[in-house]
Amino acid sequence: MNTASALKKPGHVTESVVDIAARLAPSFAAGAAKADAEDRFVSQNYKALKAAGLVEAGVPVELGGRGAEVAELADMIRTIAQACGSTGLAFSMHTHQVAIPAWRWRHQKVTAVEPLLKRVAAERIVLLSSGGSDWIAGSGKAEKVEGGYRISGRKVFTSGAEAGDILMTGAVLDGETPAKVLHFGVPMKADAVKIDDTWHTLGMRGTGSNDVVIDGLFVPEANVALARTSGEWHPLFQIISTIAFPLIYAAYLGVAESARDIAIDLAKKKPVNQHTTSLAGRMETALRAAQIAHRHMVSTAEQNAPSAQSVNEIMIGRTLVARNAIEAVELALELAGGAGFYRSVGLERRFRDIQGARFHPLQQGPQATYTGSLALGLPMDKVF
Repeated sequence: MNTASALKKPGHVTESVVDIAARLAPSFAAGAAKADAEDRFVSQNYKALKAAGLVEAGVPVELGGRGAEVAELADMIRTIAQACGSTGLAFSMHTHQVAIPAWRWRHQKVTAVEPLLKRVAAERIVLLSSGGSDWIAGSGKAEKVEGGYRISGRKVFTSGAEAGDILMTGAVLDGETPAKVLHFGVPMKADAVKIDDTWHTLGMRGTGSNDVVIDGLFVPEANVALARTSGEWHPLFQIISTIAFPLIYAAYLGVAESARDIAIDLAKKKPVNQHTTSLAGRMETALRAAQIAHRHMVSTAEQNAPSAQSVNEIMIGRTLVARNAIEAVELALELAGGAGFYRSVGLERRFRDIQGARFHPLQQGPQATYTGSLALGLPMDKVF
């Protein structure tokens, strides 16, 4: 057990965050099919995550949290996702929004993040990420007004929006050349913030990744954490990419691992022949490739040196995890045979959930261009 992952009491052995996730997993698994069938956010699971102390898993112990770092957080997310892919993926978004300021506090001595991290630990607030909306180009509009900015925009793919307290987001400043993106937190209870029920999807239905609509929210000048050039890689995004994606893709790895287990269990109940043996071997090989690639992502993050090179390694890993996890689940469904086609078995849900691995940045096309540019010594500061 990683003792840094828990608040310590003299003479008392506490659970690691992975142990806690494993303890919660059976109840998450029990409700996963119902949440999927009803397009319903896994709100009860979030309540359990809060009550168990996993909301503050990545907050440094010194600031009141459990002190888990990337490798252990990834195992926590993977364990959750094995039981419920939607819970794992949605919670990875909160987890990486905590892990990033925690990393900056530990390794860059950035004290400005302390109030947020202390609130996560003390109040167990949930942070939201607006995913692709706030990638390198940014989205939304910020209009300069007296004392700050007036913000409007639609933030898509906001996983866990219903449970969120603060949306970590940004907006493009109106009238600036070159365009500037401002970054700030948005209180989800503000009158100018609404959740639009748009999340009716192929898979990951329980993530509640609805659109968040911001209509005229005032953000004081002092609340803007960063201003950067739109459409160019910024050092903060190198940190974000290096830390966030091993956590996000841990969820997809967990989905693939659980699909494998279901398929093996079903295959053992049928007569074995050369074809099924080969399918099992191909599935195991694809899954192992995904696991090895994910391990590389984690080890890259553990070097604590975010850069253009670390982004490259992380994004190569992201492509390899996605490609091989999808293949492993496809083979799992084939290995299971007709039984896998029934919803009650759980494989078809995992087949749908794993498709989400295709869509996070850098998608395969931009990733190949970024990697090729770096290999050839070409500029990649605008490749995203």
